Amino acid sequence: MLRSIVFITALTACIPCLASWSVETDRSTPDKHGLFEIREEARRFIAQENAKGHERWDVLEPNAKVLVPRCAVPLQTRWAPKSLGRSKPSVMVICATAVPNAVMERWDVPVPVERKSGSP
Repeated sequence: MLRSIVFITALTACIPCLASWSVETDRSTPDKHGLFEIREEARRFIAQENAKGHERWDVLEPNAKVLVPRCAVPLQTRWAPKSLGRSKPSVMVICATAVPNAVMERWDVPVPVERKSGSP
């Protein structure tokens, strides 16, 4: 019983922290690359694609569970290959060289996109 009360109290205390988190506040630090910057890179790519005039796309939110080390080189972007089996079209944001860390040397984060309404 006491364990349940402690768990519920701890969970209730965490709710304001979780509610205040968003991609807007997830910025890069010296150790990690923020989802805000990753999404912004996807937005730049989609702005260039939309300027070509073929189709109109909107960038959605990257997966909030993603945690990647800071990138040591400029980020790259491209369309995510269909062979990855993603359910929605996505832009792949790629880091070819992460800052030295014990977890990964490079990474890529898919950012989902959707066609703007009224787009061909």
